[in-house]
Amino acid sequence: MDFDALLLLSFGGPEGPDDVMPFLENVTRGRGIPRERLASVAEHYLHFGGVSPINGINRAVIEQLRGLIDLPIYFGNRNWAPYVEDAVTAMRDDGVRRAAVFTTSAWGGYSSCAQYVEDIARGRRAAGENAPQLVKLRQYYDHPLLVRMYADAVTAAAQTVPADARLIFTAHSIPLSAQNRCGDRLYQRQVAHAAKLVAAAAGYTEYDQVWQSRSGPPQVPWLEPDVGDHLSALASAGTKAVIVCPIGFVADHIEVVWDLDHELREQAEAAGIAFARSATPNADLAQVAAALLDELRNGRPPERVVSADQPELQGFSTGGVLCTPACEASARPSAGSR
Repeated sequence: MDFDALLLLSFGGPEGPDDVMPFLENVTRGRGIPRERLASVAEHYLHFGGVSPINGINRAVIEQLRGLIDLPIYFGNRNWAPYVEDAVTAMRDDGVRRAAVFTTSAWGGYSSCAQYVEDIARGRRAAGENAPQLVKLRQYYDHPLLVRMYADAVTAAAQTVPADARLIFTAHSIPLSAQNRCGDRLYQRQVAHAAKLVAAAAGYTEYDQVWQSRSGPPQVPWLEPDVGDHLSALASAGTKAVIVCPIGFVADHIEVVWDLDHELREQAEAAGIAFARSATPNADLAQVAAALLDELRNGRPPERVVSADQPELQGFSTGGVLCTPACEASARPSAGSR
């Protein structure tokens, strides 16, 4: 499959104090989140000058990609500038006819896959007539490059804490009501599978896999156990050191640099637990993007870390995107968005 360009599609984040509340309003629009709750979350961003690390990381990904691929690269976000609508319109104006789309989410499920299909469709609608065809590259949670990046980061983090440190994998929680929206617990099963692959690559036979960063009303159940609750349980059991791997994040979102590096680290220190957080791929994610693009351009079979329980977790379609048929149907992309 030939391409004229690559679009890096991401979540977006504020880039100054004045951006924070408008950004959070974009993220939560239609969900009825009280303004006082948004103000509380805004403090997390303001702790870092109102700047999320994600846009800067994505620009670093693009810079690294320029040395790996021979295509022009565009950048668009769901929730903040540069918006996907503007990126796709610029592609149309530049004469791009077909572009590959790399998303900064490795997973299936609605918010991590199908919602990006919706973003692609919305961008094409905004561009209107002569909008380029956009082909979303596949999920990559089990790509050998990504697995190795996480495993190497765990190994590096392990050098900073006692040898008996407990390995904990954490990913963003979702409401229980959403867990089957795109297939039977697809997101949970993929996270669990990736944790197993990374643990094995890093030489661990025992580890824990938990969730973090839940939001919304407390009466709405989300995936558990929460990483903070789990750390409390480990402290009660006498655990003296932990390595926390944010397996659910391919880059340093605010949920990593605040929820883990700040809040969870403080909790660990108060409990007398040595704490190490392993790095996310960040700019090195460019290597995964280049590999996925190479697969599709040259008709190569998907490269994945193989294990016996893998086949049920992900399939592939000719167009390169498969969030599961249920998710693709829910996203309802416009014609040509695949």
